[in-house]
Amino acid sequence: MDTLQTLTSTFAHAGQVTWIGVRPARMQPLRVVDTVQAIESLGLEGDRYASPDGKRQVTLIQAEHLQTVADLLGLGEVDPGLVRRNIVVSGLNLLALKGKRFRVGDALLEYTGPCDPCSRMETNLGKGGYNVMRGHGGITARVLRSGLIRQGDSVTPENE
Repeated sequence: MDTLQTLTSTFAHAGQVTWIGVRPARMQPLRVVDTVQAIESLGLEGDRYASPDGKRQVTLIQAEHLQTVADLLGLGEVDPGLVRRNIVVSGLNLLALKGKRFRVGDALLEYTGPCDPCSRMETNLGKGGYNVMRGHGGITARVLRSGLIRQGDSVTPENE
């Protein structure tokens, strides 16, 4: 019988980066990019949340959750820029990274917490947008080792 440690360390496969955006300033649209530099102990180059030793240096959301949000809103899809997260990942349950370090492209990140919605979701997604995002907001992380992150890169838990 597998132990809980074995179960929480076993992943079906790597995730994949499908979208990247940086928030240049408060209330400004995200700038969609193909690549971004993650800077150790700071965050993503060009992102307003980049700050020394902050816990919200990078935000990630699952592509599958974006589809759920769209379904709950009665839409075909949701533009990732509207939910104001930096990186969209498909194929990996981001909440399973709790307490773990993980690689995104060349960078090493560490899970720091859930990324709860803010009141801006009501504006960006419409009436009920805040409640639709609850439980689907993704995660926050800090950058432990600098590296380039590109669309198409793998997202994998660090071996413990």
